[in-house]
Amino acid sequence: MVWAIVLLLFLLGATPVAAAPLAHREVLPNGIVLLVAERPAVPIVAVRVLIRAGAVLDPHDRAGLANLTGALLTRGTVKRTGPELDSAIEFVGGSLEAGASRDSLAASLRVLKKDLALGLDLLSEVVLSPTFPEAEVQRKLAEIQASIKRADEDPPTVAARALARLVFPNHPYGTPVEGTRESVARLTRDDVVKFHREHVRPDAAIVAVVGAVTVAEARREVLARFGAWPRPAGAPARVPEAAPGPPPREEAVARDLTQSTIMLGRQAVRQTNPDYFPLVVASYVLGGGSASRLYARVREEGGLAYTVYSYVSPSKYGSAFIVSAQTRTAEVPRVKAIVREELLRMTRAPVTDAELSLAKSYLIGSFPLRLDTSGKVADFVGAIEELGLGLDYADRYKERVGRVTAQDVLRVAPKYFDPDAFNRVVVGKAP
Repeated sequence: MVWAIVLLLFLLGATPVAAAPLAHREVLPNGIVLLVAERPAVPIVAVRVLIRAGAVLDPHDRAGLANLTGALLTRGTVKRTGPELDSAIEFVGGSLEAGASRDSLAASLRVLKKDLALGLDLLSEVVLSPTFPEAEVQRKLAEIQASIKRADEDPPTVAARALARLVFPNHPYGTPVEGTRESVARLTRDDVVKFHREHVRPDAAIVAVVGAVTVAEARREVLARFGAWPRPAGAPARVPEAAPGPPPREEAVARDLTQSTIMLGRQAVRQTNPDYFPLVVASYVLGGGSASRLYARVREEGGLAYTVYSYVSPSKYGSAFIVSAQTRTAEVPRVKAIVREELLRMTRAPVTDAELSLAKSYLIGSFPLRLDTSGKVADFVGAIEELGLGLDYADRYKERVGRVTAQDVLRVAPKYFDPDAFNRVVVGKAP
């Protein structure tokens, strides 16, 4: 799938008055981290069970195993078949979904408050007692193989996968979450059962409950269903941080197309690094929107690209800084030259006051969309817990981004905007 461009946790402003945390946090006796955000005016309750067991834990020859496991969680339990689970949740107008990402497995529930007990029964079943029926395994494997085949025909996805291999060599982040045709062909039901048994455990779990529920109610209901989940004797699996890679490389992927996809990428920093805040602002100035430098030069002035953008993509074990454009094949050299010029310009002179103000204004305006539903709040608090950022991270982000100056941007730009430090991928016909 194409790398999603996600604006995560962008806030701005003066130093805030002390605010209530986004959620209550406690650790249950078996190691589950429980997060509860009371929203009494909202009759919907959203629950997320997030397990630190994503694609980063796939065996080296079984890429796609976490993705397959996540896809199968809702397809049958010891009490109900997949269609019975579907019927039960649809009868009360709710939703029950599961899947995997690079860093985690997740099961998500959304129900009216009056149906919370039923919803939690179903949720606990898919997390604790999935049966992984062989027929469902084969059906999902066929679906995943078909999805990989479609992705192989999508130039931006092809570019993103190739770039990931270059940016994160010798690390799981360099492998697609869904795996490859070859690795998925090797997956079996036994692999799925083993992955679930070894990695789905309470001391690797975060349960976020958001909506018309009190902390006491949430604690009681979660303990009733997950409290007896035994903690294994050994420690959860560990994943190394992404190490710096070899010197940057350029890769061309031949496709008989009238337009080409250009992607540049390099490792960057996570939210815990002080450089992250000016880097995010700088990235927006470079390619974050229709007023960005790249957009102005490549699209508006030159009419050279259909899309052009840049963004920082932090994850738990590493981070990437991406620049991308799609253009007519004949214009690839010119667009590459412009991108290089604009990367260098970021390192040589401060951004203007207008650019800085516009970037911050956009980041302020985008933030409320992150928290406008109970489901989004549950995703948000689960993510910051998984990343170890703390429930006060939004306020700290607001304060630290608010302090970013043009000189801060100029200070970090030589570290992250050197065009010769980027890996480069072009998918298309050679001009």
